[in-house]
Amino acid sequence: MGLFDIFSQELAIDLGTANTLIYYNDKVVVDEPSIVAIDRATTKVVAIGRQAQQMHGKTHENIKTIRPLKDGVIADFKSAEEMIKGMIKMMNRGRSWFSPVLRMVICIPSGITEVEKRAVRDSAEHAGGKEVYLIHEPMAAAIGIGIDVEEPMGNMIIDIGGGTSEIAVIALGGIVTDKNIRVAGDEFTQDIEEYMRRQHNILIGERTAEQIKIEVGAALPDLENPPEDFAVRGRDLMTGIPKEIHVTYSEIAHALDKSISKIEEAILTCLENTPPELSADIYKTGIYLAGGGALLRGLDKRISMKTQLPVHVSEDPLRAVARGTNIALKNVGRFQFLMRD
Repeated sequence: MGLFDIFSQELAIDLGTANTLIYYNDKVVVDEPSIVAIDRATTKVVAIGRQAQQMHGKTHENIKTIRPLKDGVIADFKSAEEMIKGMIKMMNRGRSWFSPVLRMVICIPSGITEVEKRAVRDSAEHAGGKEVYLIHEPMAAAIGIGIDVEEPMGNMIIDIGGGTSEIAVIALGGIVTDKNIRVAGDEFTQDIEEYMRRQHNILIGERTAEQIKIEVGAALPDLENPPEDFAVRGRDLMTGIPKEIHVTYSEIAHALDKSISKIEEAILTCLENTPPELSADIYKTGIYLAGGGALLRGLDKRISMKTQLPVHVSEDPLRAVARGTNIALKNVGRFQFLMRD
């Protein structure tokens, strides 16, 4: 073991639109919302992650909250850098006397442009990364689910995150066909906000809409184990006075229907473009769902009905991509061909 190995820190980062996860030593050391709060006057960062999330939608004019990633890519370069730095600091590394050399593997959407790739790499390097590798999200998800990505077998992965839904067919360590659409968790949240305004004349914030999605979000209007109705508080658009109403899961299924249909169309397009030999494999193996969107009640059933294929929700879908990124980090030599630019 050389001096480099003693002092180097290796991090796997799942830089998500909604949440950022950092793996260190095979453990999740940071799992925080991807959001920063900034003082408008000094442009200094006031809070990062969960702390900033609590301020979201509740700030006064001197503080603004920013989500540096939009649709899976960096929209605000400076804030993204500050966020990555801040989250790395959150790790209690106990070696404050020495700034370690960091090797990082970061996962990126498959439909990302060269410019967007550069932005991720630069942010990571400015945050202390000396060796930075990038891996595509569907590939990281496949590795995280436990699929042997190097074998000559076709597997279809659908990763529904906060900003993007990534649909990819993987075989022999490569992405054969993929479809990347910017319809995912954030879009679902907006659909709920809009539905509440249109249907119930009540104005709610992004955080409340997110809460509704978690508590009563569904992809089908009829579920076997339905969740209980959820109490929603917001501002009455007619009177301007705060009020409370109750929403059912079937209402939310109706609100999300259009966006889910777009994801279904993208899946069908991806299947249409798949070579026949791999289609035969997918018929056997089915479709794997990962990402936070995979937790939407009844989504697996709905996709299965649409494609007539078995659909498997990965274990702990929220962390599948981060797990895969961590495995790629531990086996940089073996997976280096997946992380070429």
